[in-house]
Amino acid sequence: MNDRLSILNGPNLDMLGRREPHVYGRVILAEIEKRCRALARELGFALFFGQSNHEGQVVDWLHEAYDDGAAVVLNPAGLSTRSVAVLDALKMIEQPVVEVHLTNVFAREPVYHGDLVTARAADAFVAGFGATGYELGMHGVRALLDGQPP
Repeated sequence: MNDRLSILNGPNLDMLGRREPHVYGRVILAEIEKRCRALARELGFALFFGQSNHEGQVVDWLHEAYDDGAAVVLNPAGLSTRSVAVLDALKMIEQPVVEVHLTNVFAREPVYHGDLVTARAADAFVAGFGATGYELGMHGVRALLDGQPP
């Protein structure tokens, strides 16, 4: 039986490859999803992959992850510094949670250095590896589920 994993993406990530490619790279979200689906099969995950520009949809998906007993890899994007609603939903998740950011938020402009609210509920944090960060997060979740350090 596969473990459940939800990979959730916040605002503007649907614009990857077009939005500031000098910052975020040229890979599009559909390619990230394809890579994650291939790795999910290897790691034994039943995968849900979603992106929304709406905070409430991300919260709803986190509620579904909770109900399904799913682990979560989350790129909250712009919600990371402001969303107490996402933080509260993440705090319910009983399985591992890994927060992922494409860029090293601490090496960016000061607006991105703020309090990373959502990271408070994460078991691990991956930043600065571009699209590969999702795969690193997935490996981390697998290690945590298997009782190993990520």
